[in-house]
Amino acid sequence: MVQCSAMLIKGSSERYVVKPGDKVNLNEMSTRDKALFEAGKDEHYEKLHELREELREMQNLLYAEGKNKLLVVIQAMDTGGKDGCVKSVFARVDPQGINVSAFKKPTEEEMAHDYLWRIHQHTPRNGMISVFNRSHYEDIIAVKVKKIFPESVWSKRYRHIVEFERMLAEEGTTIVKIFLNISRDEQQERLQARLDDSSKHWKFNPDDLKDRAKWPEFMDAYSELIERTSTEHAPWYVIPADRKWYRNLTVTQIMIDALKTLDMNYPEIDWDPSEMKSELE
Repeated sequence: MVQCSAMLIKGSSERYVVKPGDKVNLNEMSTRDKALFEAGKDEHYEKLHELREELREMQNLLYAEGKNKLLVVIQAMDTGGKDGCVKSVFARVDPQGINVSAFKKPTEEEMAHDYLWRIHQHTPRNGMISVFNRSHYEDIIAVKVKKIFPESVWSKRYRHIVEFERMLAEEGTTIVKIFLNISRDEQQERLQARLDDSSKHWKFNPDDLKDRAKWPEFMDAYSELIERTSTEHAPWYVIPADRKWYRNLTVTQIMIDALKTLDMNYPEIDWDPSEMKSELE
């Protein structure tokens, strides 16, 4: 059963990618699809172990070669699973080869610069994976929906960001953008779980309820954003994320697929291993 299902997970990148020019309506996209692994939650553990090991090997190759770099952008509604996704997907990756940045409310110093200033300094160097838990896209989504700045400000940022990501790509950064798509009902369950468990109270922010009340506005804003900023050089993937286990499988496979496109090789050595072995003895 697991062997059959292991075959199904292939094709994750093609199934969930938003191609340039595609129309996006998140309200019409399934949050519970599991077509790539029909076996179910109980059977996914072996496959996840296999994928994590493959990702670990690919990341080790990325780090050893030191020529390429991967930027992973993760966006979602509150309780969408960004933290859990990062922890699960990159659980086996060598910590020295990955940086995770969580972008929250800008500091006073960050506000004194252009909005991309704080982002650029966290993009990956050669051999590294950088993961953005929230990102520069908050400077469109949050600003637009919460009406922090007028349209004359945020409307320009679609173009800014597309060109910013184009520059990163042309300088050698592979960019993968993930939107974890949960339903409003699923969000309610997750928020309720935080209220019911005292050990999770710290995760609950009363402001989350204000954002929840604007669910339709956020869905419309994200739909437009994904549609306008999914490009050949920086594609968006809309992942059905109500099922956490399926989310983790799918995103891990997408990371592997992205790294495989880089045609990486371990560095050539200029010494003879057999001679080193004889000297070691």
